[in-house]
Amino acid sequence: MSNFSKWISAMRLRTLPLSISGIIVGGCLAAYDGFFNGVIFALAILTTLSLQILSNLANDYGDGVKGTDNADRIGPMRALQSGDITASQMLLAIKINVLITLVFAISLIGVSFGAENFLMSIFFLVLGVACVVAAIKYTVGNSAYGYRGLGDVFVFLFFGIVSVVGSYVLFVKQIDYITFLPAIAIGMLSAGVLNLNNMRDILSDAKSNKNTLVVKLGAEKAKHYHYALVGGAMLITALFAIIYYTSPKNLIFVIVYIPLIKHLITVYKNDVPRDLDPELKKLALSTFFLSVLLGLGFII
Repeated sequence: MSNFSKWISAMRLRTLPLSISGIIVGGCLAAYDGFFNGVIFALAILTTLSLQILSNLANDYGDGVKGTDNADRIGPMRALQSGDITASQMLLAIKINVLITLVFAISLIGVSFGAENFLMSIFFLVLGVACVVAAIKYTVGNSAYGYRGLGDVFVFLFFGIVSVVGSYVLFVKQIDYITFLPAIAIGMLSAGVLNLNNMRDILSDAKSNKNTLVVKLGAEKAKHYHYALVGGAMLITALFAIIYYTSPKNLIFVIVYIPLIKHLITVYKNDVPRDLDPELKKLALSTFFLSVLLGLGFII
């Protein structure tokens, strides 16, 4: 594998569509209200993608140096685990990515708020730093929250509430309560992706003392939790569409309920954690397309 290919693999590009789902919804809601700005949207996407790549590199580093990524792990082999990238190289890449992320974030804040919204600029700058810290601390360090069963909470907050509501505020400069229902739904589906990942890795995580929520709950209760996340997100998006219904086009996102229901049936029937691996991509892409169709349904 070439040096370039190693880094592309370490960035885990397949995770990127899920990361921008909330930005798409927030941007579409802002467009519906007449406040869309293409530059803000592009910078929000770039900032989010950079944050996700940072998180992926940090997770590779954190799990790699802790020995969590070992022969027992079911998912694709990580960069440190395979030896393709050394710990020092990965640490340098993380530092560079932090700088890139902050440049995008500061540019986004400057374009969105400018000098006339100083307090909002400061708030979003603090929020941006918090996002960077959260991306790193999931697996890195002795107090990594992913090893204490708190990953789901952070994913729900940052992929759902912060992503949807925060991106909407970037355009409109104020919070609107209508953004919270889709924000909760996207947050639940994103937490569902993490939960599914942890269900797949339950055996190796338990051996490595990575006490994810799945390890704490056990396999059967983790399934019920998963049904609540995915099923709850479907109910909330349906409720949102009914409350703010204006035309049949608002409901085009229900097409995505088909793969989501099939996914839940697969999880229900599953007894072998390894067999859940293909479902990760399906759930992540379903969340992405749900976001796209939910947003477009209100602006086309």
